[in-house]
Amino acid sequence: MSKNLAPMAKWGTDKKYKKVESFLLRPAVEETAMQVAATVLADIREFGDKAVIECARRFDGSNISTRRIRVSPEEIAEAKKAVDPDFKKAAQEAHKRIVAFSKNGLRDDWKMATPKGGMLGEMFVPFDRVGAYIPGGAAPLASTALMTLTLAKVAGVKELVACSPGDTDGKLNPYIIYALDLAGATEIYKVGGIQAIGAMAYGTKSIAKVRKIVGPGGPYVTAAKRQVYGDVALDMVAGPSEIAVLCDTTANPAHVAADLLSQAEHGTGSEKSLLVTTSQKQAEAIRVEILKQAEALSRTEPVYQVLEKGMLLVVVKNMADGMKLCNLFAPEHMELIVNNPEKWIDKVVNAGALFIGEWTPESVGDFAAGPSHVLPTGGTAAYFSGLTVEDFRRRVSLIQFTKEDLQETLPVVEAFGRVETLDGHARSASIRFE
Repeated sequence: MSKNLAPMAKWGTDKKYKKVESFLLRPAVEETAMQVAATVLADIREFGDKAVIECARRFDGSNISTRRIRVSPEEIAEAKKAVDPDFKKAAQEAHKRIVAFSKNGLRDDWKMATPKGGMLGEMFVPFDRVGAYIPGGAAPLASTALMTLTLAKVAGVKELVACSPGDTDGKLNPYIIYALDLAGATEIYKVGGIQAIGAMAYGTKSIAKVRKIVGPGGPYVTAAKRQVYGDVALDMVAGPSEIAVLCDTTANPAHVAADLLSQAEHGTGSEKSLLVTTSQKQAEAIRVEILKQAEALSRTEPVYQVLEKGMLLVVVKNMADGMKLCNLFAPEHMELIVNNPEKWIDKVVNAGALFIGEWTPESVGDFAAGPSHVLPTGGTAAYFSGLTVEDFRRRVSLIQFTKEDLQETLPVVEAFGRVETLDGHARSASIRFE
């Protein structure tokens, strides 16, 4: 049994533990990817469709053209025929749950009275056009189609654009097409990677500019998203998948191992899986299960890559230390498989999504539960939140004063205008009483 696979370590608050600290330090965006993205985005901004097509052929090996870049109604009809009935049933059930969760997450417009008869409030306005990135290279993530555009549809967005990489024949996976159509996509394009982000951010002759880009991706997509921020709005930095499992001896080692492996098979090589447990014996039992189960998975190459470079099994003295370590890691997904997990929930402060108890594997969040699986990665769960229906709407403040309201607040306006040497500001209020 190789010590290089699923290595183990100890951690505590008493001193430095270099192996653990090294594991925690992962860049939200890789520097090499940032450099490549900058070059590609500059070409797309200047040359538009021509650069998009060249990049699709270069990076994805996709034989697309501007004439065939958009998925046609005929291709959508073909995809519906190609998708098997069991998947259709599963997708429809997932879609129903996502819609229900999203509707519950919508905030209502609201108003309050001012002291002198005016009104203050907020209204929520959907974006008119958004773009979703759907990974489709290493794994065709049909679920991401549902976990992005379904929310946009519920929010009231009218133009729902999706980009996903085409194959060598310039075709898009039928399961992705089916899921996108179910989610409400109005435009689907067979382009992925940096070029998809650039096209949606800047606009080309074939793909009109969007207001906001959402969705996860590998290191290059993440780097591209960061660099187009400002040209468009973004959801978050959502890159390679991560999971942390905090467990005690009540957890089933086979279940924990399966959960840790679930995020190791995406294929970027940058995925992270962290186990934190209070028992050395438990950690060893979980490691045995990890190595045994890894052999049976179909995507062995990316899994073993993560077992060697992106997985760590850590033993801590107590649950308090374990919780502190998980919060330092700030994982995309966190599982809490301990005795009486409810008493620890409010101790989790840095996680994209929390999965509570032995019957809540991370995979239900990916595919079925209802909340979006588009979550912050790379430690950014310490300051970003997962995608919600409200990410597809803008908040507009409402202010309506009466003459009496303005008169009451005039001394406040004049005082700030004086201190900030902005007499024009103060004058715009005081002139109304001259």
